[in-house]
Amino acid sequence: LVIYDKMGEQGAFAPPNLADHDAALLRDADVVFTGGVSLQAAARLHRSDAHCFPSSIDAPHFAPARGQGLADPESQRMIAHPRLGYDGVIDERMDLVPVAEVAALRPDWQFVMIGPTANIDPASLPQVSNIHWLGPRPYAELPAYMAHWDLAWMPFARNEATRHMSPTNTPEFLAAGLPVISTPIADVISSYGRLGLVEIAMDAPDVVVCAKQMLSMAADPVQHRRRLAAVDAHLAGDSWDATWAAMRGLIAAAAQTTPLPARQQAERSPAHV
Repeated sequence: LVIYDKMGEQGAFAPPNLADHDAALLRDADVVFTGGVSLQAAARLHRSDAHCFPSSIDAPHFAPARGQGLADPESQRMIAHPRLGYDGVIDERMDLVPVAEVAALRPDWQFVMIGPTANIDPASLPQVSNIHWLGPRPYAELPAYMAHWDLAWMPFARNEATRHMSPTNTPEFLAAGLPVISTPIADVISSYGRLGLVEIAMDAPDVVVCAKQMLSMAADPVQHRRRLAAVDAHLAGDSWDATWAAMRGLIAAAAQTTPLPARQQAERSPAHV
């Protein structure tokens, strides 16, 4: 079988003819998977049966962040509260302007930024006292960091690089029990924002308003339990194992209906033996 797992869309800076090759592969592949809803919509211009498999979640890995049993990692132990955290690659998909603006608007808030820097100049990262660039941390340690954040914030840029993204850290933050704020990324809005699971903020003042409201709600035990119940209902049954099982089922079904290439047919024929 030819299986195309489409995880991105060809942008303005793609090499020449890449979009043509992408369209041809979409038409010719036996099975097409896409990494998000907006990618599926783009793929369906060429392939009506493209299957959507957005970022999934290892919920048991992040669930301990909801309790009191994880010690605050040493690298953030001395950082004051409230803490707004981010974990992920820090690259051209992040909008550094509102990060600096929100930090300036609320110098009493602390911003914990975890992840490697890629495709941007590290010198471009805003260097102020309440933004803490901690660098990459092992996957196993992420729940301990998240357990001691007050909010998660995804300050993604709105550009060609984020137009079709389905951020993996969205369900991770939710599984960790964190209230989440995001810039208006299409797949975040369609999968989480419209359900009230993630707050969408347009700019720095909007982030401040949303964060103040969410910090207040998090302090209310009743509202906190209601939010977690809604999150758990949405994430129930969603796992990487379930995603792979569904993909494998579609692959197996395609294998039953797709003719063997001529070379393989010849190899299996009695005359060839």
